[in-house]
Amino acid sequence: MAQTCQQAFSLYLRLDSKLLISTKHNPGKAQAQKRNSGSISGSLLCRTAPGPSIMNHFLWRYIIVAVSLVFLGFIFQENNQEHVEYSLSMEEKRRTVWQLLQEEIKSENKKHLETFKKMRKNYPLLQHTNYKFLAGTIPQEKKLLTVGISSVHRPRGSDLLSTLQSLFHASSEPELKYITVLVHLSDPDPEWLSQTVANISSLFKQHIEAQKLLVIHGFLNDPSLPEDLNNTNHFSSCEALYFRQKADYALLMNFASNLSDYFLMIGDDVHFAPKFVYAIYWALSAWKEIHWVILEFSSLSFSGKVFHTSDLSRLTSFFFLFPKDTPTDLLLSKFRFLLAQDIPIRFSPSIFHHMHNYSVVEDTCFPVDKEKVFDEPDNPLASVITDMMTVGNFFPQYAYILNEEYYATLDPLKGNHLTVILERPQKVTRIVVLTGFHKEGMYQLQQGQVELGYDPMEDSKGCARYTLLGPLVEGNLDQMVFYEDDSVEELSCIRLLVLASQDSWLLVRQIKVWTEPEEEMS
Repeated sequence: MAQTCQQAFSLYLRLDSKLLISTKHNPGKAQAQKRNSGSISGSLLCRTAPGPSIMNHFLWRYIIVAVSLVFLGFIFQENNQEHVEYSLSMEEKRRTVWQLLQEEIKSENKKHLETFKKMRKNYPLLQHTNYKFLAGTIPQEKKLLTVGISSVHRPRGSDLLSTLQSLFHASSEPELKYITVLVHLSDPDPEWLSQTVANISSLFKQHIEAQKLLVIHGFLNDPSLPEDLNNTNHFSSCEALYFRQKADYALLMNFASNLSDYFLMIGDDVHFAPKFVYAIYWALSAWKEIHWVILEFSSLSFSGKVFHTSDLSRLTSFFFLFPKDTPTDLLLSKFRFLLAQDIPIRFSPSIFHHMHNYSVVEDTCFPVDKEKVFDEPDNPLASVITDMMTVGNFFPQYAYILNEEYYATLDPLKGNHLTVILERPQKVTRIVVLTGFHKEGMYQLQQGQVELGYDPMEDSKGCARYTLLGPLVEGNLDQMVFYEDDSVEELSCIRLLVLASQDSWLLVRQIKVWTEPEEEMS
């Protein structure tokens, strides 16, 4: 009997412990329950062996108490779970959902990439390539950037010479040290090849001799191809052009894969903005530690895109994994997504522009994207907050007001921020952030990035989650804003984040925002 009582008391202790755990988030209830449990536990202590009637009395009493405790335990556990659930803020819930979605996307991208790697192993097309050197020699040292140009004979004439003139005119001697210009003449017509090489050699002799310009002719010699590449009569007009463009650029990129760290894709009818090499150089420096697949320096569908040369072998194989009538620019967007860059990274303003000397067929098959013309920024209503030290009369709001005023602070620390909180969500299309003095470059934010915020929090504290737009390039940022396909989300916050402490003044001169006009109600 003493053993039975001891077992009953042990069971009570377990129930009592469970009850205490379930009430630990409610001290008042816990203390009251503790007082009640004191008298109950005292009555269950077995100092002497009781008689049968007394034992039955205690057993029934214990059963009633135990059942009551079990029900109370369940109730308190349910209340505790509800308390924990309601204690989760909307921010935490949204962040959890966002993280789950991101993990799912990464997992899906990983599956696609693995599938692509397997497909690539089974398509060694570019192992059967031949190249002929037409002018120049391979540089002795690896450069930062290869400017790759593919050119073909056109009935209306080629703009290749004008493109090269624009390129070298826009580049200073120090800039040319960072690049190799690689021209691929893809048309097999010997007369055209001979005349084009003669013209290039005459106009750009010094660049050829300085190993800054290299001209090649490449062709595929693969018996697995169903037709000779140059015989495109069996294709429809656009299909022939798409396939030829993919093959020409695949040959170009295959040759360029070991010449430099990065590759710039350019058509043979492009005008170059002055100092384009420096613009790309500083962008690559800023993005060096951040994952990217394609950086876009123009709104052109094909030209002005920069790749890692380590990705070129994948890209060239990728071109031939799809039907011949698949447009090349569409494949580029799919390739970017496959390697986990969900949206374009496009700098503004464009530094490459079309000369446009295409034939009627080419105009139809390769419609030129109209470059978006931006008016003045329209900075929608917003408040501006910061955790940086406010000095004198330099208020955070000054950075967002479109006038000559600015925000200044002293010795910003890593993790500090200046956040624009829009009064209501907006479809933002472009953001410019300028720091430091424009000419001298003093008081710039040396290491910082701009983030896009969604899900505004209560009490104007910012947003629940942020995604990277881009790092500052030489203290500034000027980028287009893109959204994932079918996304209906609008922007609520723009955050300038300090990535490294600096012992100097920081001047945030201007934050400019362009928004998409709202559709007028009919």
